[in-house]
Amino acid sequence: MPRKSPLVIGHRGAPGYRPEHSRSSYELALAMGVDAVEPDVVATKDGVLIVRHENEISGTTDVAEHPEFADRRTTKRVDGEALTGWFCEDFTWAELTTLRSRERLPEVRAASASFDGSQAILRLRDVLDIVREGSSEHGREIGVVLEVKHATYFASIGLDLAPLIARDLREAGWADGELPLIVESFESTVLAQLKSLGVAASYVYLIEAAGRPYDLLVAHGAAGQTYNEAVTASGLDALAGVVDGISVDKRMLLARGNTIVADAHARGLTVFTWTCRPENRFLAPEFRGAGGKSAYGDYEAEWGVIASTGVDGVFVDHPDLGVGFFRG
Repeated sequence: MPRKSPLVIGHRGAPGYRPEHSRSSYELALAMGVDAVEPDVVATKDGVLIVRHENEISGTTDVAEHPEFADRRTTKRVDGEALTGWFCEDFTWAELTTLRSRERLPEVRAASASFDGSQAILRLRDVLDIVREGSSEHGREIGVVLEVKHATYFASIGLDLAPLIARDLREAGWADGELPLIVESFESTVLAQLKSLGVAASYVYLIEAAGRPYDLLVAHGAAGQTYNEAVTASGLDALAGVVDGISVDKRMLLARGNTIVADAHARGLTVFTWTCRPENRFLAPEFRGAGGKSAYGDYEAEWGVIASTGVDGVFVDHPDLGVGFFRG
């Protein structure tokens, strides 16, 4: 009996072709056949949820070209790391509407960068509407995989993300379980908060290949569980029944001899992985080819290893390639 193909999730839309989190990125992903799209959620000063890869926005917008915002440039510590730039929580939504999106990786994705300056920042509500409309247009149910970013940091500055997310999901009709919704975060604390607020979703714990989640570091210091400890037998035992699944860095599934997927499945947990990309820059060394970092390497060989683990979902930057490979 053939193995069921994994969910193909458009990672921030279709950022292999359009600036991530832009309207055209999401619309292209839907047209290319994804099962779901993944918005990253952060907040403005006035509590509006927007979709950006990070709360520092100089890499994905033209904010640096706006002299009226020059004095907003600052240095902050986010999840323990010093970052310098412009931060969404220092702007109102009205101010952010004056900015335009740009390609985060122009040296790798020059074609996508050609769309710089043409599209506004989106709110979470906008993405939910795009997906709902796209489901109707394309005649299939399309889901949302909502990633909560930097929840502990935002709470520390008086912007609790969980109630804001619950508000937007309820107002958009996405919180009652009628539409396919997955909520994920590298911080388990905010997942528990959203669950307690009655948001009906599948909850997925994001896991890095190294390090320790910031919420547990703040709560427990060096005694806080590491990401690697979360995928041990005892770590997975503790997650079973608390979350519905895990989503791991693809390097963990490419590591020889790993049994993460089988171990998680044995405990009733689904497993996703991120991020399947074809360019040499993002491939494991053994799958890279000629032509430099922006050229495509032997991505099908890498993705074949990932698929062979029995993973339940994959995040892709090029939805047409992901759909073609994982459903082929």
